[in-house]
Amino acid sequence: MLHDRVMVRDTEGTGERRSSAGIVIPATAAVAKRLVWGEVSGIGHHVRTVKVGDRVLFARDDQYEVEVQGITYLVMRERELHAVATERTEHGTGLYL
Repeated sequence: MLHDRVMVRDTEGTGERRSSAGIVIPATAAVAKRLVWGEVSGIGHHVRTVKVGDRVLFARDDQYEVEVQGITYLVMRERELHAVATERTEHGTGLYL
């Protein structure tokens, strides 16, 4: 990866989802802009806040897709990430920006 680019593997997928009440929501259902979780698979030299293996929150809209060895990844700038999940508890919420 180059500069401030991050390569993310979408861990939620684009198939059908289940609501917290157990209702199945088909993949064809129209939803508003939705943030999704993914796992960082590669980073550029100028990325400062994430590392490979971090779980990140991002908007799936308008991202570049690339397929490597049959696995689809999204490529985006570091500034397009909304949050990074961490197991560190000193921050209180489990999320840091």
